[in-house]
Amino acid sequence: MTGPVEVRRSARRRRTVSAYRDGDRTIVLLPARMSAAEEQRWVTVMLEKLAAQESRRMPGDDELAARAERLSEQYLNARAVPDTVRWVTNQNSRWGSCTPAEGSIRLSHRLQGMPEYVIDYVLLHELAHLLVPGHGPQFWKLLESYPRTERARGFLEGVVAVDRLPHAPAPRED
Repeated sequence: MTGPVEVRRSARRRRTVSAYRDGDRTIVLLPARMSAAEEQRWVTVMLEKLAAQESRRMPGDDELAARAERLSEQYLNARAVPDTVRWVTNQNSRWGSCTPAEGSIRLSHRLQGMPEYVIDYVLLHELAHLLVPGHGPQFWKLLESYPRTERARGFLEGVVAVDRLPHAPAPRED
């Protein structure tokens, strides 16, 4: 999952290519002399490298539980205390789920690799369900304090919309 890519060329840069994330954007730094074809190849290579680095940094279940505790403290006055928080691979139509009676929260593996603010939003959303089961006004009031609620919801809606777009057929090899 990547957002917009910005390429910055530098006359001082001779051989090295580097890239980093800046919020939801990826910045790729290239030598100014590089051709458009080389630029495209390097952008692809650097996006793959960043994705590989980020996938190695994906939080495990223990880290996810610690993150849930931190979010509950920060946004819900530490009132939402789950018994378990874990990644699952069997949720393909939901980003997360919560069973208040068991105190369990499950996040879809499809969130892995998305921006941290999106994962935090889904986790906070499920934490709020430990306090309020439905999606009524009381529930949404709990999420008002998270400053990136609308942005995260928009990101997730965009992911869903892209998945629904018709995909162009693959080029034929004759």
